Formats: sequence, C-alpha cells, structure tokens
Amino acid sequence: MSIIASVLVALIALFHAYVLVLEMFLWEGPRGRALSGYDPEMARATATLAANQGLYNGFLAAGLAWGLWESDPTGYRVRVFFLCCVVVAGVYGGLTANRRILFVQALPGALALAAVVAAG
Repeated sequence: MSIIASVLVALIALFHAYVLVLEMFLWEGPRGRALSGYDPEMARATATLAANQGLYNGFLAAGLAWGLWESDPTGYRVRVFFLCCVVVAGVYGGLTANRRILFVQALPGALALAAVVAAG
C-alpha cells in the first residue's frame, strides 16, 4: 500500500477516535457543545444518544486501524470495507443531520478510499 494511502487511512482513523472522545466523554462540556451547538440542557438530554454515536465512531476507528495493521489481502479488504462505511455514514449524516458532515467525514473518507483502491 502506498504511503499516501496509509497516511490518509490513519488520519481518518484518528479523526473517528477523536469524535468518539468528543461524543462519549466531552459531549456536555464546552467542546462537545461547540460541536453540537446545544445548550447545556439539550447536551444533557442527548448525552446518551451522543455516546451511542461515539461508540460507532470508535468501531470505525478500530476497523481502520485493523486494516492498517493486517497484511494484504485481508488488510486491503478491511480498509476498503471500513472506508465505505465511513463514506456511507458521512453521506447519510450530511443529508439528514448537518451538511458539514459531507465535507468533514464523507469527502475525506472517499479520498482515502480512492487512494487505497489506486494503491491496491
């Protein structure tokens, strides 16, 4: 796998690990509220939902890390699968929750996916 593809996959994994921390542990604090735009009351009311979303982001990060760790052809297949999950989740979130998700999650995921496929 090319170095560029590996770096992009690692960055996507780190991003999703960061989102896990924000949504699971920092949701009601200033950083979590800045992400969501919620006031303290709404952040408290949605904390369980945010933690669930954070867990899913953690699964994406773990899957991408696994794909980087595992040798090919398994590693390649794992990277492609989890990057597809990132793109689909990003498109869905961008269409249903916040358009910004298209640019923060779906687009970087698609670029990483293209790099992995091109290197494969």
